Amino acid sequence: MQKPFDAVLVVSFGGPLGLDDVRPFLANVLRGRRVSPERLEEVVHHYEHFDGVSPITALTMRQADGLADLLRRFGPELPVYVGMRNWKPFLADTLAEMSAAGVRRAIGFITAAQKTYSSCGQYKQNVADARKELAARGLADVEVTFVDDWNTHAGFIAANAAHVAEALARLPEGVRDDATVVFTAHSIPSPMAAASQYVRNFEDAARAVMHMLRTPHQWATAYQSRSGRPEDPWLTPDVNDLLRAEHAEGSLKAVVLCPIGFLCDHVEVLWDLDREALETCAALGVPATRARAVNDDPLFLTLMADVVRATYARHAEHRRLPIVPANPPERIEGPPPQRGRPAK
Repeated sequence: MQKPFDAVLVVSFGGPLGLDDVRPFLANVLRGRRVSPERLEEVVHHYEHFDGVSPITALTMRQADGLADLLRRFGPELPVYVGMRNWKPFLADTLAEMSAAGVRRAIGFITAAQKTYSSCGQYKQNVADARKELAARGLADVEVTFVDDWNTHAGFIAANAAHVAEALARLPEGVRDDATVVFTAHSIPSPMAAASQYVRNFEDAARAVMHMLRTPHQWATAYQSRSGRPEDPWLTPDVNDLLRAEHAEGSLKAVVLCPIGFLCDHVEVLWDLDREALETCAALGVPATRARAVNDDPLFLTLMADVVRATYARHAEHRRLPIVPANPPERIEGPPPQRGRPAK
């Protein structure tokens, strides 16, 4: 029986690998977007602080290697490729490599948990554009079928819950039980958010983490890494504004920051949370720690393998089935998270 797929394509954001890469990388990221020169120079400085190297490339490669290892051990054995949207290895080059290797059908895994155009939608368009470039290069097409949604998959929730628990344990014992867990995601333009599931996906995942932890800690959601013009509406509250507001109300005793909207501890996490948000907490006199992103946690790697296997199995049956997870996670109902509201 012919295999339904020949490979897996992991699609990621990409990041510079040195100081000389920073401005060309940011030119790719910001193409077509209205960003002030002052904001651009600010972001350049963020990358320069880390010698121009974003950890996202190395971490994504580790995720792909971990996925490939699980597929070798438990099947289906498929090669795993990585293609980046904004830097090397670029998607078009990766698809060309796959085509030359005889890959004709691939399972696509986008490294974004919350759905909106700038995360999932734009990635899929980038893959479609890269497939068109194959034709321009005279190469055979590589059809890409993407995995189902996984923003509340048990592996994603469990990995984040474990990392929040680790971060709570690093707080001073006297304030640990009174800590507020602040979940963060990348801010996006409000009209884009209104036309997508982004906020709901974010809040569902945060709620599911607190449900899994089964602790009485207060929790809230906030946004970071805004890059648009000040006059354009983007999702709020900014994480630093939320921290100051909670402190002013007297409800902020200690903080754990959880970047659940990010899969890797890359520069936006390292700068916006480890530097700016933790400095805000220090200025307020509030003990704070930051939970790791899922990175290459074995629980997250198991999620990757699980959704890849589910996609493979569904198409191996030679009939079209509804595009829903084989075992969809239970949606945990409840009101939207509010500042200072404990998890239910």
